[in-house]
Amino acid sequence: MSHMSLVALVVRDYDEAIAFYVGVLGFELVEDTRLDDVKRWVTVRPAGATETALLLARASTPEQEARIGDQTGGRVGFFLHTDDFARDHARLMAAGVVFEEQPRNESYGTVVVFRDLYGNRWDLLQLHP
Repeated sequence: MSHMSLVALVVRDYDEAIAFYVGVLGFELVEDTRLDDVKRWVTVRPAGATETALLLARASTPEQEARIGDQTGGRVGFFLHTDDFARDHARLMAAGVVFEEQPRNESYGTVVVFRDLYGNRWDLLQLHP
């Protein structure tokens, strides 16, 4: 096994999720294929990334709907690496992304926690060289 290709993220609506991940976070839309009258195969990934993408999976049961925004039990579940923390932090702030804290320096790099449109917690981080 050489890499993980997809991570499923349960979302409320395909189009609102695409608008956030592509329009706000700056991800690229890799695929949006209609599978039937209600189901689509939608994948996004950070611009320039080649391996792992998010599968935006629309909730189709009450159990899945209950997990939207809390797939990891309140933990940070997604980690977005950057090569320019200040640039990307400022761009996300200007786009209205909700940050839980001020950026902080840790032994491994600079990090800040933000929430996506559903409340999932993400780290934006730049590792030290």
